[in-house]
Amino acid sequence: MSRTEHRPAGGDPRAASAPVRAVAIIPARLASTRLARKMLLQETGTPLVVHTARNVRDSGVFARIVVAVDAEEVAQAVRAHGFEAIPTRVEHPSGTDRVKEAWDALAAAGERADVLVGVQGDEPDLDREDLARLVAAFADPAVSMATLCVPLTDPAAFQAPSVVKVVRDARGDALYFSRAPIPAAGHAPDETDSGTVLRHVGVYAYRPAALAQFTALPRGRLERRESLEQLRWLEAGLKLRVVDARRAPRGIDTLEDYREFVRRQARGADDEVDRAGRARGGRTEARAG
Repeated sequence: MSRTEHRPAGGDPRAASAPVRAVAIIPARLASTRLARKMLLQETGTPLVVHTARNVRDSGVFARIVVAVDAEEVAQAVRAHGFEAIPTRVEHPSGTDRVKEAWDALAAAGERADVLVGVQGDEPDLDREDLARLVAAFADPAVSMATLCVPLTDPAAFQAPSVVKVVRDARGDALYFSRAPIPAAGHAPDETDSGTVLRHVGVYAYRPAALAQFTALPRGRLERRESLEQLRWLEAGLKLRVVDARRAPRGIDTLEDYREFVRRQARGADDEVDRAGRARGGRTEARAG
């Protein structure tokens, strides 16, 4: 699909208006710290980064999908499965910087996009309709950068620093992101059940000019304190739209995360075999009758 369509932010991604060209860039760094070489893990028979690229492709949202790599091994694996790879420098401090380098190369070669979406290479389980919702947010001309969130109802996750929380204003723009439990319960200890507490889903979309602006900004005090790069944008006084997602993806940070992903893939393959068998059986019965 070469085009997708603007849709009301947070609404039905199939409700169309003006067309928009969206490009997905998947940063894939080989030298991961917590799980060595995870982009190339392939107990499923397919490298992890390729699972991510296929999921992004199957969303049907993007005119072009490229994987921004820092190692020739990853480039070869990506290309062997029919996807495009762009080499980037090893020393980038964040995936956003890698996305920017890849986009600069694409733009210099004549590529055009209204929206750029950065999907981390270890996120093969992103909901495809959520990717459409994220792109749809740019139907609002006031949106220059957007991300996703889901309700957070687990009290343990609400307290966990590894789970990033976000608070929005009435328009849906971020007021603050934090590893701390925000907003505080105060005199309403059941707030985590009311939809007020939101978990950030770390996928970002930008207009190309906003991506350039973001990477040119100096790191902010709050960004350094929380170790959350999106706070750089807020500290600069800029707006970040936070779009409701259907579900949080299960990211892959540890070996157990990856093994669980492999188990899910196996269960999915078994379900496909069962469905195919039932379909063949149904056709046989219809012919016999």
